[in-house]
Amino acid sequence: MKTFVWILLGLGLLAGVGYSRDWHRSLVFQPSEHNANHEHEEAEHDNEALDHSDHAHGEAEQAHAGHSEVESIKLSANGLKNIGYKPFEVQLTDFERKLTLPAIVAERPGRSRIHITASITGIVTVIFAVEGQAVEEESPLFELRITNEDVVAAQRDFLRTSESLNVVNRELARLKALPEGVIPGKRILEQEYEQQKLEASLLAEQQALVVHGITEEQVKNILDTRKLLRTITISAPDHTHQDDGCIGDHLFHVQSLPVSQGEQVSTGQELAVLADHCELFVEGRAFEDDAAQLREAARQAWSVEGILLVGEKKKEVVHGLKLLYLADHIDPESRAFRFYLRLPNSIVLDQEPFPKRRFIEWRFKPGQRMELRIPVERAEKQLVLPVDAIVDEGAETYVYRQDGDHFDRVSVHIEHRDRDSLVVANNGALFPGDILAGHGAYQMHLALKNKSGGGIDPHAGHTH
Repeated sequence: MKTFVWILLGLGLLAGVGYSRDWHRSLVFQPSEHNANHEHEEAEHDNEALDHSDHAHGEAEQAHAGHSEVESIKLSANGLKNIGYKPFEVQLTDFERKLTLPAIVAERPGRSRIHITASITGIVTVIFAVEGQAVEEESPLFELRITNEDVVAAQRDFLRTSESLNVVNRELARLKALPEGVIPGKRILEQEYEQQKLEASLLAEQQALVVHGITEEQVKNILDTRKLLRTITISAPDHTHQDDGCIGDHLFHVQSLPVSQGEQVSTGQELAVLADHCELFVEGRAFEDDAAQLREAARQAWSVEGILLVGEKKKEVVHGLKLLYLADHIDPESRAFRFYLRLPNSIVLDQEPFPKRRFIEWRFKPGQRMELRIPVERAEKQLVLPVDAIVDEGAETYVYRQDGDHFDRVSVHIEHRDRDSLVVANNGALFPGDILAGHGAYQMHLALKNKSGGGIDPHAGHTH
């Protein structure tokens, strides 16, 4: 019995100890309200710190996104030379939308070609110039032996009248030297009257000789030498026009010589053709729809850019051309009309391989083909880039901007483009002062795609 009682007491003691342990554990591990709030604040702080860290990491990744493997490429100095890299600095500049039209260099009607003709009938005895030779104004070109009977007779009459006038002048001087009353005054009056008639005849005959093609200097030579003129020299004309925009020497060159030495020529027959290419025309062709734009460009006196073409390649760019006038009629078949620009010329080759034989070459020649870029619209403060700076790939257009030793690929929007330049939207993709690959961007694009393992389309991204 006692044993049973002690067993019960032992079990009760163990149960009490277990209950006491659970109650104590609940007091130790049950958080208080203060501790719970503190832990909640610490958890929120840790979350905020984590968010801030993620945000800062995102900004850092965004700041260095240009150096990612996908959007950036790094080339060595030799690599840049191999692709012909040329830097281009982005600036806000004025942009001109231009109309591209074909043209040709042409002579100026009535100015560029001068026909030298025989002023009298005669035989060509000397030809002073050769074809292609450059000659100055008043330079001798031909010598003709006079065979025209009218010219010979006119000279004979002129010389006879001159001699008769000299006789009357001497007689009149002798009579006036005599004492007064020795001879009647009527005699002196008759001599003076005869003197006036001979002077009038001499003047008329002198003008007749000039009309026949003999110069006033040659007429004076007849009076001085008292000999008839047997030969006549035909010289290059003077430059009578003062509106030629010449650069350097103003020279003629012999374009053709259709006569030979010893040939009989008649009055008015062509002896030579001289060319005056000191200034030429650019003759452009445009359609009827372009007339209004050309008229506005002429009214605003905008400078036109001309490109001299050889084959399909650009050879030389001519700046500062001005529209002169538009033709007053339209071709009924092609519906095209002509317009003209002044083209000042200059000598590019001047040599004298033989004594008194000078040959020149002009910079511009009639028949050369040109391409005109005519401004028809202007816009201020635009982001204007060269066409070689952009790469087209599908719907996207890229440029490659330099950032240290890397080049970042930047997507841009093109608002307008022509064959030489383009306008990029000022939407924050580019800023003034950015340095772009002005040349070599296409090669950079291929290298970037090759590095990333993308397929290379040989026709994508290069604008011709």
